[in-house]
Amino acid sequence: MGPRSAIVLGLLSGVLVVALLVVAGAAYLPDMRARPATPTAPAITSGASSSPTVSPRPSASGLASGSAVAPSASPSAAATPTPDAVVTNFHVGKPAPPLAVPQLGGGTIELEQLKGKPVWITFMATWCPSCVDELPQMNGFYVRYADEGLVVVAVDVLEDDAVAAEFMNSLNVRFPVGLDRDGSARDAWQALALPVHYWIDAEGVVRDGALGGIGPDFMARALQRIMPDVEISL
Repeated sequence: MGPRSAIVLGLLSGVLVVALLVVAGAAYLPDMRARPATPTAPAITSGASSSPTVSPRPSASGLASGSAVAPSASPSAAATPTPDAVVTNFHVGKPAPPLAVPQLGGGTIELEQLKGKPVWITFMATWCPSCVDELPQMNGFYVRYADEGLVVVAVDVLEDDAVAAEFMNSLNVRFPVGLDRDGSARDAWQALALPVHYWIDAEGVVRDGALGGIGPDFMARALQRIMPDVEISL
């Protein structure tokens, strides 16, 4: 081989080596144009929260913080007084309140003048159904025990004399009837529910009391309390 041929062969060999290096480099170097872009965080729309929604933490009362808490108990309202409540004790064990009222037909009934005698007083009115039932029974006890000193008094409340007189005559009432024309006696005795009965002993102390609607058994027991030395029968 001549010198020229050797030079040509050397050049070709160099070109071949360069070509091989280029191919090898292309195989190992990453293609930046093909590499995917690094993902970015998603866009946040206006008004959206970037953090997860957290439920409110319950408070010690079991309600969410900030919620209104109802009081554990509301104070009980005071009960409205009723006529029954007003006369619950009927002055039992206490001196009877004063009583001085005009008497139907003339005169005056004064409780102070009846001391020394057992007295049964009822506050009533002609419109009261219980009075229609009870006055005849009271009349029967009065007739039986008047000789033993029993005094029975009916006090008609806030009615005309003529109305009271007609009513008492229709029931043949034999005992005295007082007229509480202005209701002042009723108020003094706190007899706001009619009829109301009071049994007063010879010392002027109230020993028993009752609202209307009672029967002869109750009447007899109450009379026995103010007439302990007399056997009361029906």
